[in-house]
Amino acid sequence: MKDPRNISIRDFTYSLPEQRIAGYPLAERDASKLLIYKEGLITEDLYRNISNYIPENSLLVFNDTKVVEARLLFQKPTGGVIEIFCLEPHEQYPDITTAMLQTCLPAGKEEKVWWHCLVGGASKWKHGQVLEKRITQEGYEIVLQGKYVEKKQDSFIIELSWHPVHLSFAEILHYAGAVPLPPYIRRAVEESDRERYQTVYAHFEGSVAAPTAGLHFTEKIFNALKSRKIKTEFVTLHVGAGTFKPVKNETMAEHEMHAEWIDVRRSSIETILNSLDRDIIAVGTTSLRTIESLYWMGVKSLESSADSQESIYLSQWDVYDLNKGNISVKDALQALLERMAENNLERLVAKTQILIAPGYSFKIVKGLITNFHQPQSTLLLLIASFIGENLPTGQAGWKKVYDYALQNDFRFLSYGDGSLLWRSTG
Repeated sequence: MKDPRNISIRDFTYSLPEQRIAGYPLAERDASKLLIYKEGLITEDLYRNISNYIPENSLLVFNDTKVVEARLLFQKPTGGVIEIFCLEPHEQYPDITTAMLQTCLPAGKEEKVWWHCLVGGASKWKHGQVLEKRITQEGYEIVLQGKYVEKKQDSFIIELSWHPVHLSFAEILHYAGAVPLPPYIRRAVEESDRERYQTVYAHFEGSVAAPTAGLHFTEKIFNALKSRKIKTEFVTLHVGAGTFKPVKNETMAEHEMHAEWIDVRRSSIETILNSLDRDIIAVGTTSLRTIESLYWMGVKSLESSADSQESIYLSQWDVYDLNKGNISVKDALQALLERMAENNLERLVAKTQILIAPGYSFKIVKGLITNFHQPQSTLLLLIASFIGENLPTGQAGWKKVYDYALQNDFRFLSYGDGSLLWRSTG
């Protein structure tokens, strides 16, 4: 078995012409092209027909996170513009949901939150200086202020306060912010992006990037899945900006994987546990990371007597250093459910830093619906790990898939086309 720490990211590159990056979504979500890959064979169709390629009684697991308008522009009194990109809440909040719902201080007081942010123009923003943004929405004036608190290694801590106080921070971002399109979409945000850079089933605010595989799904597709007795389930992983973080190190051992919040209902874990005899298919890499994380969190539950969230936090190498497969998926998920029951929890809220790369042994997911990812990215490592080699030639499966997509006019990245990939059985 390969040790992912020794992987060189240079082995996971390909030439992606600028014109192959989709700058806009297609007019119809389900009109995107779909590549189907199974045991070295490739076929193609349209997304609206995806149910034809999924076995009856399968379980599809979606990520129902909702993208927040995380980019805030403030104008300084001198005329300069400061851009604040909200990444994740400060450690004073137990989870993203709590921070997003922050509101309801007594009348006359300002509400405020601390967030880790990226700041454009930070060199021109003095420590402690307060910037102000005023907008009129639904008949009343919203006043939003930003204060530079502290510089951290990879971000800034910014205090954001607002009035009127009955608005939650999620509502403030909706009114005052802009959709955080990925950096490789080189155009200004348009009003249509508020709808199209969001899945039709998005529910829980917290992501600064969309779970893009889900952008193709429509009510028609859900109806087609239902007609084939294909079950659907929803988990939540709030996608951070770290998903775009390039791998700059020579080997993966030197790369720090981004950590993200997952929020999974007890009933969802029970559904997965009761579906282990079915084909479980993840819609998106974020859903896959969440599902596989549940297994390893169950393993840590069995190996730790502590009840805190930290005791089941998954670092990027835990999945390679923990139990080497002696614990069954059933036992791991049952242990996780028992832990939740002991603590009267209906939702599992925890952080995962899981890094999936060649050498990883998949525990639950058999199929993956996903878009086409950037060269030399951790997402491409995940794809390579999932589909393995193209037997019997020994060619890397991901190379065959991406070569085909490039040669057959598939559109790449967030607003592009996608694929249905089946896990290698070799």
